[in-house]
Amino acid sequence: MSQIQQLQDIMKGLRLVETAKHLPHLIREAEQKDLSYTQFLLDVTSYEQTRREEKQLNNRLKWATFPFSKTLEEFNLKEQKSLSSKQLNRLKDLTWIEQLYNLILLGPPGVGKTHLAVGLGIEAINQGYKAIFTSMGDLIHNLKTEEITRKSKARMKRIREADLVIIDDLMFMAMDQQEANMFFHLINDLYNQSSIILTSNKAPKEWGELLGDQAITTAILDRILHRVEIIHLNEDSYRMKHRSTIFGQQSVSK
Repeated sequence: MSQIQQLQDIMKGLRLVETAKHLPHLIREAEQKDLSYTQFLLDVTSYEQTRREEKQLNNRLKWATFPFSKTLEEFNLKEQKSLSSKQLNRLKDLTWIEQLYNLILLGPPGVGKTHLAVGLGIEAINQGYKAIFTSMGDLIHNLKTEEITRKSKARMKRIREADLVIIDDLMFMAMDQQEANMFFHLINDLYNQSSIILTSNKAPKEWGELLGDQAITTAILDRILHRVEIIHLNEDSYRMKHRSTIFGQQSVSK
């Protein structure tokens, strides 16, 4: 067994797996550049650190379960003029997560609420936060099956441990009292621990109709609205303005 293979085996035993794979290249590069021992060790350890950070980032992106990958840079402010570039930049700096602020993105379907929420989630992950995305329907399902299936239990554990929880299509459908009660307990768990982004086509004053219990609605609103920024996205639906037909893309004139 060569010395390089011995080194690779030792590195694997130390769980430096990525560096072990790349070691022959690092050694060749050190020989070609006549690097000092110190610089070589710095290159080896820096390579391992970079690979681990990349792996952690990929894992956080995978666990976030975003429905698509759209960044804030792809959010078209010309199409959504109700949000200014200054406001978008303030959102992008993510100080509101440190301050445990919540965001409510309000507007009709197709105006970019989910895109903006996902973009902020991706930005949060890139800045080292743990973010997770769930639709309201999936969230209710996971809450109801949390004590039954390991998958739902693991999912809810990640939601409760996240720095940023994105709940899409809040109040899209009515809840029964059991569902509303479970949702309240989740919001209570996240209160003063995580930031929440909620997307909805219904203003908070309308939530009581769908929750069906005024006391639970008041308790939920009390926690969500304690520190909140409500963003109204009021432009016409982007999907409708740029809808595709069997004859090609067609713009809908006002």
